Amino acid sequence: MGKPDQFKASDFITAIPGSGGIITTIAQRVGCTWHTAKRYISNYPTIAQAYADEFEGILDMTEVKLIEAIKGGDMGAIKYMLSTRGKGRGYVERHELTGEGGGPVQLKYTGNVKPDQF
Repeated sequence: MGKPDQFKASDFITAIPGSGGIITTIAQRVGCTWHTAKRYISNYPTIAQAYADEFEGILDMTEVKLIEAIKGGDMGAIKYMLSTRGKGRGYVERHELTGEGGGPVQLKYTGNVKPDQF
């Protein structure tokens, strides 16, 4: 569909806005393959910046929706926010593994590997 450097950076920079950062969409707008679009995005700093800006805009929009869900009382959204962005305040889930009665975990070696080879 296209030879290397057949397209201009401006072709991609024009195709990126409104794409949501979806490379297939960008490629279709330019008229090239997914791999060609990906290569241009990776190799040209101006295209990479336009792509990053588009993707950051989508992340911002997604965060707005998350905050709206939290304000609406969506417990799943609330839990998600606390478990990801609230870690610094102690909102973390961790699993503790203990042995019988809360004691230490007892391991029994039953294989062919010597314990000092772990």
